[in-house]
Amino acid sequence: MSLPHPPDAPADAPLLLERNGAIATLRFHRPGALNAVDVPMAQALLAAVRSLAQDDSVRCVVLCGAGKGFMAGGDLATLRADPVQGAADLLAPLNEAVALLAQLNAPVIAQVHGVAAGAGLSLMLQADLVLAADTTRFNLAYINLGTSCDVGASWALPRLVGLNRALEIALLGDAFTAVQAQQWGLIHRAVPAAELDAAVQQLAQRLANGPTRAYGHMRRLLRSAFDRALPEQLSAEAQAFGDCARTHDLREGIEAFYAKRPAAFQGR
Repeated sequence: MSLPHPPDAPADAPLLLERNGAIATLRFHRPGALNAVDVPMAQALLAAVRSLAQDDSVRCVVLCGAGKGFMAGGDLATLRADPVQGAADLLAPLNEAVALLAQLNAPVIAQVHGVAAGAGLSLMLQADLVLAADTTRFNLAYINLGTSCDVGASWALPRLVGLNRALEIALLGDAFTAVQAQQWGLIHRAVPAAELDAAVQQLAQRLANGPTRAYGHMRRLLRSAFDRALPEQLSAEAQAFGDCARTHDLREGIEAFYAKRPAAFQGR
């Protein structure tokens, strides 16, 4: 099990980077503010994702929140004094972190409970798989504050739920449940709150045992598919397959198939 916070991290750090073997957990850590993201948290997230991008031993990443919720959105105190500068200070590190997460080979899981609203929902949408407690409440929320969305929500939302549903979620600003989120395709699965930790750890370990470089190619191919014509996507697939053909994991997968045994992937 991971420690409550790493030995070298202050107890009041806005974000905790925890390791459990090949699984890295990024834990939003402002529980008294429902993990509302402020500039120090955004900067800490970027620093942590940069470190993960340089670490080939990371084979799965989990995003989660400390305390009673995943993330309640952006910290309005950051925006209140100077909305223009506050937004710029928040979005520069958050956007870079999201872009880096999308380029990782390691799959990204979001473990969501309590509330995921505003920037919290936007960050959740960047994960490859989302497991949520069945008691979670979701709200894109931006329109209720008089602003448009950020942190990639406008990119991810219509891809996940289609344009009509995305417009409904974004323009009405209504809260919705985990059951609705699963029905609409926003989350992978809703589970009883008491089972969430175990379900996430089981899924994370499964992914951490998988062919990490192949995962990386797969997630990048799927994320780029809407932006390419078919001939371009075919070329990108061929290049990715060619890279996988040079890996230990593909050779292991083929040998395991012929030996009728589970493959023992090493992520290389």
